[in-house]
Amino acid sequence: MIECRDLTKKYGDLYALDRLTLKLDKGDVFGFIGPNGAGKTTTMRILATLLNPSWGEASVCGYSIYTGAKDIRRSIGYMPDFFGVYDDMKVIEYLEFFAAAYRIKGPERRKKCDQVLDLVDLGYKRDALVTSLSRGMTQRLGLARVLLHEPQVLLLDEPASGLDPRARIEMRELIKELRGMNKTIMVSSHILPELADICNKIGIIERGKLLYNGDVDAAVRQVRQNHVFHVSVGRDHNEAAAKKLLTYPEFESVDVDPSGESIKVTLKDGQTDGSFIPERLIADGFKLRGFKEEEINLEDVFMRITKGITN
Repeated sequence: MIECRDLTKKYGDLYALDRLTLKLDKGDVFGFIGPNGAGKTTTMRILATLLNPSWGEASVCGYSIYTGAKDIRRSIGYMPDFFGVYDDMKVIEYLEFFAAAYRIKGPERRKKCDQVLDLVDLGYKRDALVTSLSRGMTQRLGLARVLLHEPQVLLLDEPASGLDPRARIEMRELIKELRGMNKTIMVSSHILPELADICNKIGIIERGKLLYNGDVDAAVRQVRQNHVFHVSVGRDHNEAAAKKLLTYPEFESVDVDPSGESIKVTLKDGQTDGSFIPERLIADGFKLRGFKEEEINLEDVFMRITKGITN
């Protein structure tokens, strides 16, 4: 559905996008991650045929950005980070205006507007003024607008930007619902844990270069060097337990947390199963108080893959 090959955008000596190559299939939800100025919005604007690349090729739904711009625009829904709304327009009037622009006519226009309002849970606001909506409601209205013509591909640039926690959850659930409709979705966000919950693929971009492109689980495996577990047998006994664990050959390191509340146990390379740790401690006479594996999330992946540099 989306394919880029050596896509490049250059401003003078500055590379906003540097030979980006990726491919998304139908039904993929692709989380686009990177610091401000990394090239996320530039990529989306090129795919939406709103910006020409310096060189390289890209296609959406089989149409080239060079020769099939009109066909691409009929096939996508592009929601920028910030978009304007018209003063003194009701929500339903706002949607009907854009439905008319999409050449949706007659009774079908009102029906389609009501359908997308229900989808984004704004049906009860249909007669409210657009300017009276909260930031979260305005974002959902923007998403309703790009769904009017039933696009196959959605390009969502920071859809959760500036939203409060409740509005972010509502937006996340809405994207999940769209995923269930087999839409191909490219979504950028700075809220990384939420991307992990809705995406099956991620791309990490920095200074215009795509540093990682693949499955979320594969990214976690790539950055995880050793499996780490946190164990507690009680503050008064953690030191003794740590010394005992050091006598076993499976551990790379065993350290008591500075607070004294737990023990950090790192397995050697190739060791993945730490379920034997509680068994060993209990067999050695310690009373287990806590045991959990240290999780690697998208924030960890992002920090380890990137260098924190922008253009």
